[in-house]
Amino acid sequence: MTNKHPITECIETQLQGYLDDLKGTAPNDIYQMVLAVVEKPMLELVMNHAKQNQSLAAQYLGINRNTLHKKLVEHQILK
Repeated sequence: MTNKHPITECIETQLQGYLDDLKGTAPNDIYQMVLAVVEKPMLELVMNHAKQNQSLAAQYLGINRNTLHKKLVEHQILK
């Protein structure tokens, strides 16, 4: 029995379901799809947890504040 992180298990289960639903049709751009559907809610949750403090949120995420700001703009999260 492997000791997988719960998030890993969730992603594997959902991605397998997605691939199964394609019923043999070739998938396209899975990498970008997964990043898009995971990144935005993660950024929103962390920003809420940090009470909209970008410096603190960047610290929580382990990324540069400028990188966080760029991603917030890309995902249209900034108010």
